Amino acid sequence: MYKIAVLGPYDSIYGFSTLGLDIIPVQDAKTGAETLRKVADSAYAVIYITEGLAAELADEIEKYKEKMMPSIILIPGISGNTGAGVENVKKCVEKAVGSDIIFGEK
Repeated sequence: MYKIAVLGPYDSIYGFSTLGLDIIPVQDAKTGAETLRKVADSAYAVIYITEGLAAELADEIEKYKEKMMPSIILIPGISGNTGAGVENVKKCVEKAVGSDIIFGEK
């Protein structure tokens, strides 16, 4: 059975444990890259990662873009939403559908 992980600073992710998700606290890019590789090579189908950490790990995350699993989804951290997660979803939809389907937002 596949699992779901949440990576990021502890303060941003600890609440996800109440949902039954595996939280994996990560504080810096070096540790984050190593942790992401280990988690991605495990039985995790979905990895949520805070936008701040994802910005530091952009090159590492790029390696998983074309793979079927795991799906890496950006979420806002405790410091707020940077818009990176929404932009990532928008790009994925454009790629799948062939067109931007979100109207009125620039």
